[in-house]
Amino acid sequence: MSAVIIDGKQVAADVRADVAKKVSQLKEKGIAPCLAVILVGENPASVSYVTGKQKALAEVGMVDRSVHLPESTSEADLLKLIDELNNDDSVHGILVQLPLPKHINEDKVIMAIKPEKDVDGFHPVNVGNMLIGRPGFLPCTPHGVIVLLRKAGIETSGKHAVVIGRSNIVGKPVAALLARKDVNCTVTMCHTGTKNMAEITRQADIIVVASGRPHTLTADMVKEGAVVIDVGVNRIPDSSKKSGFRLVGDCDFDDLKEKTSFITPVPGGVGPMTIAMLMANTLESAMKENLQ
Repeated sequence: MSAVIIDGKQVAADVRADVAKKVSQLKEKGIAPCLAVILVGENPASVSYVTGKQKALAEVGMVDRSVHLPESTSEADLLKLIDELNNDDSVHGILVQLPLPKHINEDKVIMAIKPEKDVDGFHPVNVGNMLIGRPGFLPCTPHGVIVLLRKAGIETSGKHAVVIGRSNIVGKPVAALLARKDVNCTVTMCHTGTKNMAEITRQADIIVVASGRPHTLTADMVKEGAVVIDVGVNRIPDSSKKSGFRLVGDCDFDDLKEKTSFITPVPGGVGPMTIAMLMANTLESAMKENLQ
């Protein structure tokens, strides 16, 4: 058996094309969807992520209100900027790139963004709405996982899904989304405190790995024909690459692809979906304004 490799790049491109079409229709009505991405400091990974978001904004025709602040920016100044953007009706989405410098409280910053502009889906109001099935912005990476499963035609109803990882950004929300009635999985969550993890993962029809550690899931831990979604992005040294490193996920991709029915690659799997769903959330915010 050799797995179908789920092409996240293609699915994300389809999502962005759909967003671009709707952005163009909104512009005809005089509404220009706008996202403000705030970057504090020079963290190389963050700079790269923000550049990717800016490219996507240009591609879908949205207004880019990115702000790059120095590392020394005070918490008070950052909160003041968020307040200004909250009160600017031309801005539909606000995203503060994490992690922030140590002197800034991330929770305080997330809480400062108006829930109706929190297109990352991190504000407790949006997290609560997700849990009880009310309308609100879904977090981009977990929502991207669900869209990938749907687009690949994978049956989820009644299936046993195992999530490895319990972060607020991926593990917890993806477990909640998998359990919702429209996806309808039975969900088990594994984490660093789980004993006999392999016994649990071998029962799974669908495994979502978001542990942040290479080689978390190996071929002996899955049953034949399972579906594996790898959310991890890890840099490991590789002298054959110009950069000196290569990107790998949290799974042993080469071994798993011989045993699974579907698997996502890293890079090119879940990663592109995160930005695509961010564009979709920003569009949704702008469309809500059009309905008011």
